[in-house]
Amino acid sequence: MDPTTRVNRDAWESASRKYVREDAEMLAVATSGASLLPTERDLLGAVLRTSPRVVHLQSGNGTDDVALVRAGARSVVGVDYSAVTVRAAQRRADAIGVACRYVVGALPGAPLADGCADLVYTGKGALIWIPDLPAWARDVVRLLRPGGHLFIHEEHPAAPLWTWDEDEPRIRADRSYFAASHVNDSFPAGGAVQVQHTLGGIVTALTAAGLRIHQLHEYAEPFWRMGGVTAAAWNGRLPNAYALLASRPAHVG
Repeated sequence: MDPTTRVNRDAWESASRKYVREDAEMLAVATSGASLLPTERDLLGAVLRTSPRVVHLQSGNGTDDVALVRAGARSVVGVDYSAVTVRAAQRRADAIGVACRYVVGALPGAPLADGCADLVYTGKGALIWIPDLPAWARDVVRLLRPGGHLFIHEEHPAAPLWTWDEDEPRIRADRSYFAASHVNDSFPAGGAVQVQHTLGGIVTALTAAGLRIHQLHEYAEPFWRMGGVTAAAWNGRLPNAYALLASRPAHVG
């Protein structure tokens, strides 16, 4: 494991203890299904109606997985590199009684069989920890059966540039859209090295791996708001999130 990945894993193991301390709250969120956003339900509606087998890369606290099963998924396998998170998510899934299973693994190179997924779901703070995006995209293709889908709902690549000033949105002087990375200075991963990918770089990596992009939407609303913060950058004028739906072609050529 390279030094940056080790630093990030240690940061997330520490941050993930929050999910253990707040287990009752996480259980309530998981049970409600509220973590799956309306935009996600809209874009994934047709896919979820086919009762897909889902692989959730960087599955985090697992609340999205319960929501996916409740919305129609046959099963979900979550992969995360935090052992603390994986154990907590499995306990919650078992308590609720849903078909979710969790494994510890670093990405790319998910410890799962080729073609095991009808849908690979990821985002909400996932791609920002992937240094080698082309290798990650190839791993997604490996996991998908022909005709399967990839869905990403993620922080917009421009969002780390915005200040959290309340009066007017401003660009942080210490960050660049085209930088390779920056140090995360906000909860929950303060001190971790966050990888940056441009939107063009993301699209190019996915298409180069053989995926076909069907929809790409940008949103002013961030997928997550830090408690106690009211940022002018979130008032509708700037991009803060995006969603992408792609598929592995059923036939080549």
